[in-house]
Amino acid sequence: MSICIVSAAIEASRNHVHRVLCGEFRMSSLRRIGKLGERSSVLFLCDMQEKFRKSIVFFPEIVSVAARMLQAAKKLEMPVIITEQHPKGLGPTVPELGADDLKKYTKTSFSMLTPEVEEELQSIPDLRSIVLCGIETQACIMSTALDLLDKGYDVHVVADACSSRSQVDRLFALSRMRQSGAFLTTSEGVLLQLLGDAKHPKFKEVQKIIMEPAPDSGLLSLFRGPNLFST
Repeated sequence: MSICIVSAAIEASRNHVHRVLCGEFRMSSLRRIGKLGERSSVLFLCDMQEKFRKSIVFFPEIVSVAARMLQAAKKLEMPVIITEQHPKGLGPTVPELGADDLKKYTKTSFSMLTPEVEEELQSIPDLRSIVLCGIETQACIMSTALDLLDKGYDVHVVADACSSRSQVDRLFALSRMRQSGAFLTTSEGVLLQLLGDAKHPKFKEVQKIIMEPAPDSGLLSLFRGPNLFST
């Protein structure tokens, strides 16, 4: 009887180790690195409209950084998706974004991933990553990020190009998206990843954008003292 008990215990231990090892392997195989490539990425610009101009903190700076992203995307010939939330009530996309020549997808949902946008994404071969900018961080940005993550895309949230009506909402939304698997990054970090090499044929053109100092969009105030990104 004691031999049977010992054998059963050994077998149970083996099964436990097997489950742990298999679980660790699955986790490591699912772990994403988040590399960006110009041919496998799309730039999303969310709801930078006239009626938000006075209510969003650091609105001019956010639009300025997003405009830099758009300039670089055009030079790299990356696809760009721009949305407007209920434009009849909230107005058009602000002109300083520099997107007058681009199609705008209108929506009422918080998420940018409308059926029309999803259809557009499906037409892009080898699409892996979405670079996300705009407003508001706790509303349309987070809803978009979660929907895209749910579809299996890598989501790169450009923290210096996203804002809200309050810094508290902005901070918690960035943390929430990070917890869900989005990559938090900066505009310069994204552009350098997209280039990948100083020998890139568009390096000099994009470098000119990078070398112009980006405006302070209020991120430093989020990182003073203990914060949600310390773990």
